[in-house]
Formats: sequence, C-alpha cells, structure tokens
Amino acid sequence: MQRFIPARRVLSETKYSLRWWQPRSCFSQVAQKEASNNDAVVPKIPSFDYSPPPYTGPSGAEILSKRKEYLSPSMFCFYNKPLNVVDGRMQYLFDENGRRYLDAFGGIATVCCGHCHPDVVDAIVNQTKRLQHSTVLYLNNAIADFAEALANKLPGNLKVVFFTNSGTEANELAMMIARLYTGCHDIISLRNAYHGNAAGTMGATAQSCWKFNVIQSGVHHALNADPYRGVFGSDGENYAKDVHDLIQFGTSGNVAGFISEAIQGVGGIIELAPGYLPAVYSTIKKAGGLCIADEVQSGFARTGSHFWGFENHGVVPDIVTVAKGIGNGIPLGAVVTTPEIAEVLTRRCYFNTFGGNPVCTAAGLAVLKVIENEKLQENACAVGSYLKERLTALKDKYDLIGDVRGRGLMLGVELVTDRKLKTPAKLETLHVMDQMKEIGVLVGKGGFYGNVFRITPPLCFTKEDADFLVDAMDYSMAKM
Repeated sequence: MQRFIPARRVLSETKYSLRWWQPRSCFSQVAQKEASNNDAVVPKIPSFDYSPPPYTGPSGAEILSKRKEYLSPSMFCFYNKPLNVVDGRMQYLFDENGRRYLDAFGGIATVCCGHCHPDVVDAIVNQTKRLQHSTVLYLNNAIADFAEALANKLPGNLKVVFFTNSGTEANELAMMIARLYTGCHDIISLRNAYHGNAAGTMGATAQSCWKFNVIQSGVHHALNADPYRGVFGSDGENYAKDVHDLIQFGTSGNVAGFISEAIQGVGGIIELAPGYLPAVYSTIKKAGGLCIADEVQSGFARTGSHFWGFENHGVVPDIVTVAKGIGNGIPLGAVVTTPEIAEVLTRRCYFNTFGGNPVCTAAGLAVLKVIENEKLQENACAVGSYLKERLTALKDKYDLIGDVRGRGLMLGVELVTDRKLKTPAKLETLHVMDQMKEIGVLVGKGGFYGNVFRITPPLCFTKEDADFLVDAMDYSMAKM
C-alpha cells in the first residue's frame, strides 16, 4: 500500500498531518483506487447577501493558546487548523478573515432557524431589556406562553412542561420522574445511545468513550436496532425481543422505563429499525414502565416528515425531552409529560434556578413561530430528501461510502474501507472532513468509530446548499 501523497490540484494551503493521525499513516486501497478526476473544478459556495464587519479581536492562535491554558484539557477541536468562528448568518458562518462557510453541522443539531435569525435575536434583546431574570417564584408571561405553545405541539395528554438548561438536565429529570412514578429503579437504554454526561444520563449512555469509571447503576443496555450494523438488519421486532429478555433475566420483572432517541445523533445518525419502537413500548408498558423519547436532536421539525422523531415510528411516549433546537443556540431544555406523571415532583421540592427564565423562554417561543411562519419543517423535508438522494448517488460512485441514512435534515454518511466487512474508514473520514472545510463546507463527525459524517444544518438550508455540500464531498473524495 502506498503512502498518501497530497494531490497537486487540491488547495495549496491545506495541510494533511491531522492531529489524530499517526506518522506515516496511509489510506485504504479502496480510497486510493477511487482518486481520480484531477482536473475537476473546485465547487463554489452559493451567493449570499451578507458580509460581516471587520473582525478586530484576537487571532485563532491566541485564542487556542488561552484555551489550552485556562479551559478544560478535555475540550478538543475539529480540524488540523482549528476554525475561529466570529460571525454567523442563517446557514453560514464566517472566520476571522471574513471567509464564509456553509454550516452543515448547525452547532451539533442546535441551530434550527439559522444563525442570528432576526426574529429570535429581537425576542432575546427585547426581553433582556425588559427583564433578564427574576425567579419562577414570581409570575411572568414568557414562561407560561412558551409552555403553552410547546405543549400544543405534542400529541395526547403531554401538556405539563418542566424547563431545564440542557438536554442532559432534561434527561436526568425524565429518568428521575420515571423512577419516582413507578417505584422501580431499572431503566432500559440502547447500546450506542447518548443521553448526557451527568450521573444518571451517563449510565443511560452506551459508548465507552463518553463514560467515566464512576458508579452508574440501574441501567440495562439492549441491542441497538441498527439497520446497517445490527445483527437483525431492519427487522425491528427481532431487536425488540432483547428488551423483553433483559426485563425477564436482568430485573425484578418490573422497570421504571425505557429511554431512546428515534435517530441516534452522537451514535452516528442511526434511525431505529422499523417496527422496533411500537414493540418495545408495548413490552415496557406490560412491565409497568414509562417510555421516554429523547428528542434533543431529532425534535423541532428536523426530520421534516414530522415535528418529532418519535412520530415517524407511530408511538406516543409518556415523557418527551427536548433541548438544542428548542432555543436555536440559547441554553434551554425541557421535559414534557402528562399531568398525572408530573404530580410525582410535588412529593418534595423541585426547583431549577435558571430553568424557564424569561430570556430563554422568549427565545423558545420565537423559534416555534419562525419554524411555523417560514415553513421550516416543510423545507427540511424537501431539501433533506433532495440531499439524501444526491448523497445516495454519491454512494453509488464511491465504494468508500458504506451507508447513507437519516431523515430530513438529520443525515449520516458512513465511510468504510470494505463494504462487506464494514471496516470503519477513520483516517479517510478525517481527511475528507478537513478537505471539505478547505472548500468551505463544515460537517460534523460521529458514530462509535468516528467514521460517520453528521449532517444537521440549520433548517433554512437550500437545495443550492445541498448541491454545494455534495459537490464538495465528491471533489474531496476524488482528490484522495
């Protein structure tokens, strides 16, 4: 196998010694074989009517130096040369030199309306000018108005809202509510899941890289209903049998609940196999448990076909957790459940100082209005379907692409060096990701092996943006 030699025609300033690589690393033969089309034209970013004001702050190098000295060493950056983002508008970000990038990651599926959407910004500024914070011990219309609007977007009797500051907090609270309501401790989660990094949610999370060696009790991890890598393919009901077995052989026969994402985000954009959730929800109910839908990433119209990810599976959960897109970047999360289940928190005092503060809930209400007024759910469906079709066509062109999956504007592209063995193409993923950044496209990376592109852009993404993204990926793969 030959050592990798950078293609001459790729942007000259690009460096390939990515920090994650080992010296003398090389690409797979399948990647080298597919390198071609040396005379291809570098894709051009779509036009956009905005230029940021000149940036006068510290350089990226200075910021990185401060970050290393004063911030947690656990923090890491994407790319060989970390990107210093100083401005954003809608689906685009700008670096310190004023260069524009297409943001196809959306701050990890967080920016749904678009960066600095004027309606959301106005809501935040106007509320901040009037009242930034008091306490929920006093009345304020912002929290009540948003709770009503959020509850109206959910089915059934899901109409009592508890506000938090993040998805981790929301999932922690949901798990505690399920345990209090049922009187049981055991919770079923899925392998490959990510639900947060606090005490309880770390237990529900099932990827070793996100779990510290601390006590994590009462969570059982079932087989992941993964249509691509799972043992039963797309047979959801077969996977569901493992939940039944876990209850029978790993618990007292009764459980507190089951928590899952409809599409695993951190896990690599894995949409659960058809028929899985209805079967599991039925099993959990028979065991006296509650069903928790983690909609932190798949909620708020991102899947396009429905407002919530769980709706794609034809189920209605007992508890729904939301965050990320709920505030378009404002720290905000929520737990929504039924009046009967919500009653358990009256047994003691439950309080969250910043949960439901006026500024964040004003932003949340503005987000809901923008999604509706600008028909962002419909856009996510139309543009997401188009983008998925184009990515699937790219899969037919490159054996390096093992799978294209997801729904709406929550899509994943998994790279493998061998389609039959599904060997993760880790180095190739890093290289293509870095090259796409040099062209002007930002994508995320995830999955247990770190070989899946996570495509979760703002919901204002256009078909022109989709073309640019796919063309940039095509160009980068052709130049390997």
